[in-house]
Amino acid sequence: MHISDFDYDLPPELIAQTPLEPRDASRLLVLYRETGALEHSCFRDIGRYLRRGDLLVLNRTRVIPARLFARKPTGGRVELLLLHREDLLTWEALAGGKGLAVGKHIRVEGGPEAEIVEVLDGSRRLVRFAEPIEPYFPRAGHVPLPPYIHTTLTDPERYQTVYAREPGSAAAPTAGLHFTPRLLDELLAQGIKIASVTLHVGLDTFAPVTEEDPLEHRIHSEWCQVSDETAAMVNQARSQGGRIIAVGTTSVRSLETAAQSSTAGRPSSINAFTGATGLYILPGYQFHLVDAMLTNFHLPRSTLIMLVSAFAGRERILHAYEIAKREKYRFYSFGDAMLIL
Repeated sequence: MHISDFDYDLPPELIAQTPLEPRDASRLLVLYRETGALEHSCFRDIGRYLRRGDLLVLNRTRVIPARLFARKPTGGRVELLLLHREDLLTWEALAGGKGLAVGKHIRVEGGPEAEIVEVLDGSRRLVRFAEPIEPYFPRAGHVPLPPYIHTTLTDPERYQTVYAREPGSAAAPTAGLHFTPRLLDELLAQGIKIASVTLHVGLDTFAPVTEEDPLEHRIHSEWCQVSDETAAMVNQARSQGGRIIAVGTTSVRSLETAAQSSTAGRPSSINAFTGATGLYILPGYQFHLVDAMLTNFHLPRSTLIMLVSAFAGRERILHAYEIAKREKYRFYSFGDAMLIL
């Protein structure tokens, strides 16, 4: 297995720069794993492919306005992208700016003072704020959009799912951006059940793999939670013949992490789980719980395209992507969706 096995060319004009309105107006490419057949649809019609008793599993994480700007004593500007909170005052962050060595003091624009307390690999730093930074998010924080989006987002809520509740992510679980409250209500009325997990998305999830051998790539851990209620809903749906449909790769990793850590005795059963997950899903992985997956179109050479390739087969995924390119689907975070059955 080589990283080049997960590469493909994408014309820049197919990278979606803005979200569609309404959310559920996006296109939906349906891939049937058993046959490789493809079907073109619209996201608002997703209920046609679901059936009574199926369980949709959503990630309720909320993107925090984790992009901050600060000034050094000399007046030089620094950019911080908060990745993970270590304790009440200390965050791991990506830091942009020169001279950010241990002991360097900076002041957040519209916020408190901070100090660089540890230099990690690359541009990563541990930053300790003089007081909790969260209360300053409304006036000092900016929602961090992926680097391939160059158009200003006028409404930051469009980079949040309509069901986002638990703040903590540096990036949105983008497969869920297509849902509207009305569509979710229609699915419930159709007899489809809805459960939730929480996985706080880190930027490393979207980073290209640079190692030639994907097995040598180090995936960073992310915090996730599968509650007792969700575990019970999963187990009940499985026992009654319903399918577990993960909305996004983050829901897949949460569910599969819970399955691996469970002592329930049956591979189709899970217990609740709370903690860090570093689950790295590559082709050859045996899925324990997930029967279907809703996802967007992913970057080449990323851990995400490897995950969907593990689920549906590399050749089928790359073929589907070529068809999506030919049919002018919109790619990446604000792009169209793919349902893998």
